[in-house]
Amino acid sequence: MSVTDRTIVLAGATSASGLALARALANAGARVIATGRSADRLAPLREAGAEVETSDATSLESMTALSTRLGAVDAVIPLVGGWRGGGGLAGQSDDDFRALLPALDAVRATSRAFDAALRTSDAGRFAIVSSTAVGRPLAGGANYAAVKAASEAWARAVAQGFAKAARDAGEPLRAASLVFRAKALDPDALVPRVLSLWDADAADLNDQILPLD
Repeated sequence: MSVTDRTIVLAGATSASGLALARALANAGARVIATGRSADRLAPLREAGAEVETSDATSLESMTALSTRLGAVDAVIPLVGGWRGGGGLAGQSDDDFRALLPALDAVRATSRAFDAALRTSDAGRFAIVSSTAVGRPLAGGANYAAVKAASEAWARAVAQGFAKAARDAGEPLRAASLVFRAKALDPDALVPRVLSLWDADAADLNDQILPLD
């Protein structure tokens, strides 16, 4: 299998990592659909070879509409992120927590909207970017670690759903959901990992937590 000719959705892709991924995937022969809420911020992704969609990655309605328009999809990677924290446990404000929640909302919305498409693909992939903070949460980053831990739990539930659907149908597992963990996200580390998602069978990738550092 190869990334070439795969249709890949980068949801919430207007970051440095989104741009690097879009460029690398397009250069590898994939069809890349990059989403974001700002048409201006999507312009560099179009120049990098992606098709762009002004769409909200945190909205199930928006992602379902996109899934319906696209039809066949081979991979979905939600890239909504950001960090807010510090100040010890007392500094973990409700405002900071709410500001971090869109990352989890994007994982939930994209996985639900594209579930059927990824299970229909001969090699569907759902991948999220998490943090090593989940393994060693600190008081000053408790909000952040909690949101990342919830995102990982959701991605693992997606993995179980893929496995159950294949088992119930009496078919080989073809779709995989996995987690990339990084201490600090480096596009140069993320890009080759994503490009290699089709170098391994779904059964070897599903429900895996893979370090980027």
